[in-house]
Amino acid sequence: MRDPFLNPFPSDSARQAIWEMLVLRDIDAFLAADWSMVEHDFVEEGFIGIDAQKQLSPDRWRLAFPTLSAYRQEWLRQAKDFAEQSFAEDPRTAIFTTTTLEDIEIEGEMALVRKKFDGGISKSDGTRDVLQWQTLYYCRLHQGRWKISGFTGYLPNPMG
Repeated sequence: MRDPFLNPFPSDSARQAIWEMLVLRDIDAFLAADWSMVEHDFVEEGFIGIDAQKQLSPDRWRLAFPTLSAYRQEWLRQAKDFAEQSFAEDPRTAIFTTTTLEDIEIEGEMALVRKKFDGGISKSDGTRDVLQWQTLYYCRLHQGRWKISGFTGYLPNPMG
């Protein structure tokens, strides 16, 4: 059984850095609703974010985040909304347990990263928030470190 808190790339510095950016830092920043923890993980120029709306057909996908600023606004909205909710379990443990990032394809200074969510979080009112989607991140080596230049997110998991 995998340890969801353990970086699966201990001997690969590039993949280790990408995992820490997209799992460890992303989750901790989201839970703190603190964009400053991740703001330097993005390439602002040319950033693009696609919302697949958990739909298989690209005809249903939208250019929801044509700029990093647009994505930051939605990220903060979601993080603040999440912070106002009451959970019956530790949200950090639940999100880490739900998250899998073990597939990173690197070609030169570009990377295609597959991050998947499969699980949920129990709420204090007895309901359960289902976390079941996946995101393809487009990363590149920028100014000496790996950064996110865009993504196609909220894809169905599994596809098909």
